[in-house]
Amino acid sequence: VQLQASGGGSVQAGDSLSVSCEASKESIDNYLMGWFRQTPGAEREFVAAIDWSGRSKYYGDSVKGRFTVSRDNAKNTMALQMNELKPEDTAIYYCAATKFADHGLEVAADYRYWGQGTQVTVSS
Repeated sequence: VQLQASGGGSVQAGDSLSVSCEASKESIDNYLMGWFRQTPGAEREFVAAIDWSGRSKYYGDSVKGRFTVSRDNAKNTMALQMNELKPEDTAIYYCAATKFADHGLEVAADYRYWGQGTQVTVSS
């Protein structure tokens, strides 16, 4: 499966922004999907993940209550709605997919396929 993230941009603290991930070459029906983010010099940080059906969702502690992950298997897409954005949310956001997460959905190494990333910048 190929993934392409889009929708990043520059916003002010407190604003909302949505980023999307479009999959191609294969249906995402059988994939666990996740969002990670990364800043220069830092490890890739888990943001959110969603199971095959979309019923189970998981979030990193820093975004709980502010971000919402969703997927539309019919459209082969996943989205991340980000509310109450903070300057510390500034990062490149990556979408990822895997069929199995042996060590947990929050572990970047468990994801086999990655999109190219989209920049989100939040100014104070």
